[in-house]
Amino acid sequence: MPNASVLEKKQQQVAELKEKIESAVTGVIVDYKGTNVTDDTALRKELRENGVEYFVVKNTILSRAVEGTSVEDVKSVLEGTTALALSKEDYTAAARILCKFAESHENFKIKSGFLDGKSADVATIEALAKLPSKEVLLATVCNVFQAPISAFARAVQAIVDKNGSADAE
Repeated sequence: MPNASVLEKKQQQVAELKEKIESAVTGVIVDYKGTNVTDDTALRKELRENGVEYFVVKNTILSRAVEGTSVEDVKSVLEGTTALALSKEDYTAAARILCKFAESHENFKIKSGFLDGKSADVATIEALAKLPSKEVLLATVCNVFQAPISAFARAVQAIVDKNGSADAE
């Protein structure tokens, strides 16, 4: 039987992790087995630069943290080495970075994840990874909206130019 202070510390870890999971828009659970220190450091740096929190977590702690939540289904993949990547704002960053890393590292595997409080399988995480970032999507939408306005402005300018040259004669 663990002593009271150890038990209290673990309960606090579970509560903190549960709060982080509930405040995240996206989470990706990975098996990081076989990752060397150099690669892991580079991965953590890239994740941090993209606003993704990444950390190793004990399976029992994560299992208790998701208990009673809408993402409780992820408990089925909690075996072996486990790391969790959480993003509070960007839906695609964690999936994009981790899937790219998994492609070049044989033992690194995506286990599962969640999106907007709902469990997601590996196929969903991989599909999410293929989406462009929020900034690219917004730029694309702006270009789509701007195209008709630009065409209209050119048409009005052509009318003005045509009428202006007729007045000059």
